[in-house]
Amino acid sequence: MTRDTGYIRFIRENAPFLATGALLSFLSSFGQTYFISIFGGEIRAQYGLSNGDWGLIYMIGTGASAAVMVFAGGLADRFRVRQLGITVILLLGLSCVLMALNPIAALLPLVVFFLRFFGQGMTTQVATVAMARWFVAARGRALAVAAIGYMFAEATLPLLMVWMKSMVEWHLIWLGCAAFCLAMMPVLYRLLRLERTPQSMSASDHSTGLYNKHWTRMDALRHPMFWAMAPAVMSFSGFGTAFWFHQVHFAEIKGWSHLALVAVFPLGTATVFLSTIIYGWAVDRIGAVRLLPFYLIPFIIAFVLHWYAPSLGWTALAMILMGAAGGGQATLLNACWAEFYGTRHLGSIKASATALMVLGSALGPGLSGWLIDNGIGFEAQLLGYAACFATAAICLLYPVALMKRSAGAT
Repeated sequence: MTRDTGYIRFIRENAPFLATGALLSFLSSFGQTYFISIFGGEIRAQYGLSNGDWGLIYMIGTGASAAVMVFAGGLADRFRVRQLGITVILLLGLSCVLMALNPIAALLPLVVFFLRFFGQGMTTQVATVAMARWFVAARGRALAVAAIGYMFAEATLPLLMVWMKSMVEWHLIWLGCAAFCLAMMPVLYRLLRLERTPQSMSASDHSTGLYNKHWTRMDALRHPMFWAMAPAVMSFSGFGTAFWFHQVHFAEIKGWSHLALVAVFPLGTATVFLSTIIYGWAVDRIGAVRLLPFYLIPFIIAFVLHWYAPSLGWTALAMILMGAAGGGQATLLNACWAEFYGTRHLGSIKASATALMVLGSALGPGLSGWLIDNGIGFEAQLLGYAACFATAAICLLYPVALMKRSAGAT
């Protein structure tokens, strides 16, 4: 398939594989912060937890999932998506059952661990590694289409869950999520009845990375290029999660109602959708590496605007900018892992990156809450977040320079 192939034709010709990525991305939502936080009030009430208690439990469970991802993520190199994906979704469904039926607070860190590991961690891992490995010339568009599944869930599930909570007991909703996961297992199996041959099982289809080399995970971890990417990997998962986690506090210090603040969030979701499509096309036409140093710039501006925001309109603009950068976060980074390191060991290398991402989402809410309690206001923190994004953008210049040097030497 050529790079000039349009989106519609591309989707039609590869529908089963793209639908697999989108469905897995959608299902990962049951282990994402935005979904679990919908039930935060009910969880705290049932188990008698303070906000600090619940935040600590969440950080422990999420941090543990990040540690395990380092080792488990490499399974994507050894098993077909039909095998690994269906198994992960089964275990995610069982994790939802555990959330619904858990009788004691002491088990909550384990429940959070399972939801985060099988949801945010492994389901996302399988989806992105499959897209990056199955598609080469159209890798950017494939990752973009897969990311739409997550964006659709983020745009619809919060409202749906809040509406359902007004009618049924929250435990039953989690059982419904488990039933949905189980119902999707045969769908995945049918979508992948003619699964593309994984490159882990077809050596001739491997694409190489920097210096025309098949990088192993240890090669990647020993090279400074991986750690130059780390700030970009961790920054939005950490600071973005902190922003969503403390949205009620943010609205209070700005003097707005929470409902008014939430009302501008769809602007960001819509922009993420558009920017993901645009970035997917641009990655295939221009190249992920060329775009890499620029995608964090809207994040920098957005968090400065959140800090400044004398009115809700400024935060609405910041949400649009966050959405514009979010498309790059969803496509550029995942495409770059394949371009930097090749596809033979992509699963294990991507697992280390996913572990950093999950670790960032564990540290962000806890650290920001601790800073608030110790007198460093959330508005001041937003300026610090912007500075961190600027630092991460500067660090990305190093891998870009290495790729240019490598291309010039061949």
